[in-house]
Amino acid sequence: MKKKATIKDIALLAGVSATAVSMALKDHSRISRTTKERIVGIAKKLDYWPNSVARSLKSKRSGTLGIVITSIMNPFYPELAKGIEDKAMERGYSIILCSTNYDARRQRYFVNILRSKGVDGIIFSSAEVDDPHILPLVDDGFPFVLVNRRTRSKLLEKKVDYVVLDNVAGGYMAMDHLYRLGHRRVALVVGSLATSTAVERTEGAQKALHDRGLAIDPQLVIECNFSWKKAYQATLDLLSLPSPPTAIFAQNDYMALGVREAILDSGRLIPRDIALIGFDDIAASAIRGVDLTTINQKKYEMGALAVDILIQKIEGKGGPVKQIVLPPEIIIRGSCGWRLRDAGQTVGPESG
Repeated sequence: MKKKATIKDIALLAGVSATAVSMALKDHSRISRTTKERIVGIAKKLDYWPNSVARSLKSKRSGTLGIVITSIMNPFYPELAKGIEDKAMERGYSIILCSTNYDARRQRYFVNILRSKGVDGIIFSSAEVDDPHILPLVDDGFPFVLVNRRTRSKLLEKKVDYVVLDNVAGGYMAMDHLYRLGHRRVALVVGSLATSTAVERTEGAQKALHDRGLAIDPQLVIECNFSWKKAYQATLDLLSLPSPPTAIFAQNDYMALGVREAILDSGRLIPRDIALIGFDDIAASAIRGVDLTTINQKKYEMGALAVDILIQKIEGKGGPVKQIVLPPEIIIRGSCGWRLRDAGQTVGPESG
């Protein structure tokens, strides 16, 4: 059997001390980038893996991070998790992924399980506006970071690290785009108003209309809890109204795909009969035929940033609370009618 490589083996080949190797593999700032790259390269050639049990006994850390998401069915989360996983591996950590399926009881269960298994910290993308599971973590001083969603609790909002998108700006951007295309009856297929993402995207959309002296018809706002199935049914209900919307803003792309299916099943065409815009820019949005106009979230970057913040907290280098808000970007494709408008064709509210 091939002998397992050790830190001493790497040190001998690199011409440095075992301590320097250990520090380099932990990405310590005292080791130069050139030396780190040489040491990491040698470690890979030797197929070196640290003894996690011995390391955890010595450092009192497991080298493991927990991730709590809402649903593995939503394509947004695998893209977010990829950024978390890649950055965690780069920093020498492994991950445990848990999915709550939008159930607060499952979230509480997973938090308890992760802590009992000795994870060093947790990244949450499942937090609600007034999440009861956050305060105990703050009180215990347990390292965690929120990503994608944040708390809006006055008690906690200045005590919690997070990485999020500017969802108010994103909601404003989506509604403003539809307004510029001539739409005045725009329906909102809302996520869950227990979450900061849905609340803030709704606020942004309302502000875009308010700035023009308009308001959203309450009849055109339907809460769908980020569910494809509920978004599908909500769209059929909206299209059956005496005065249906001429455009729909779905607050994530997963729901937008449900909206799209319902529009097509009703015999209507997108964007000729009704325009559609989503939010997230998941990979499926760009598929030919779907061609969904959407608001881009930097999902991979968001996950990687959350890992860096969390590891700094775990290693006692976190400093002040870090709250990062990333700017949104609109990705214009065919579903909103922009291309047809530019081609001189009639779309949306003016179509016959």
